[in-house]
Amino acid sequence: MSGITPEELNLLIEQTYKVEKEFNELKNSYAHLQDTVEKVVEFLPNAIWVLDEDGTIFLQNSQAKSLSELLELLESKNSDYEVTFNSRSYLVKSSRYKDKVMLSATDITEQKRKENLATMGQMAAHLSHEIRNPIGSISLLSSTLKKRVLPENLPIVEEIQKSVCRIERIIKATLMFSKGVEANKKPFMWSELQELLNMAVGYYGYTKEITFIFPQQRFILNADKDLLEMLFSNFLTNAIDAIELDDNEDGTIEIVYKSDEEFHKFYIYDSGIMIENTKELFEAFKSTKVKGNGLGLVLSRQIAEAHGGSVELLSGEKKGFEIKLAL
Repeated sequence: MSGITPEELNLLIEQTYKVEKEFNELKNSYAHLQDTVEKVVEFLPNAIWVLDEDGTIFLQNSQAKSLSELLELLESKNSDYEVTFNSRSYLVKSSRYKDKVMLSATDITEQKRKENLATMGQMAAHLSHEIRNPIGSISLLSSTLKKRVLPENLPIVEEIQKSVCRIERIIKATLMFSKGVEANKKPFMWSELQELLNMAVGYYGYTKEITFIFPQQRFILNADKDLLEMLFSNFLTNAIDAIELDDNEDGTIEIVYKSDEEFHKFYIYDSGIMIENTKELFEAFKSTKVKGNGLGLVLSRQIAEAHGGSVELLSGEKKGFEIKLAL
């Protein structure tokens, strides 16, 4: 120390403080940068992992933490790939930078569902077009046959007509689903629609003694009569099927009508079996019934929405649906 002058010592101390200050600034800057990176990674909608070479996690966001078991299925590849985990589909991307491996997993389940739905809709529409002509011929021939058949064979022909009617309803629903619902509204009495529903129920056919209770009020609907016939027919046939599967030898289907300043409100109840999977009720091509095509309730909701209304499953002891149509 004897060789260092006071001036040199002061200069050394100043340099030491300066280096310490720069180090602290650099340290704070690094901490800020690290915090920013963590916030950006957390902000991303997909799961992000940054791994060391030995596979230990260097950085991950909350999405990644919730999918910790998924990480075990992932590997670094040169191209993107898909993986299925817990009934969900994920698009996986990976890359390397120096000694770090970066992995991301994006949930594409809904995207794939929509793509599959669009493909199924196109296929169904094509098949419906192909089936329409032969079904029309069968319908025409069965009507001719009904006039000439022996009385004891009449029930067979009527059963053919009922089956054809069911197929025609499926074709009509499929084509409407593929094209979209457009309402051509005109005023008509509820009683006119009720007559059509009575005919539709008669054609549908059932084996049990079913009592139908329809609204007795006189009121006008400004709506698309054909679309509303399809809407209510869907609910009536679903109710019939539920009663057919019930242990009782008879059943009741009731439509209750109410209105307020905004909506016509219809409540449809039946005494049949309960709906098992309510989550898939309004999912296209997913039916809660053995013989359903999965479009009835989807179209019914679209028809109601085309009339400024809605369709909702009622909660409570009495099983049923609420249908709202704008006045």
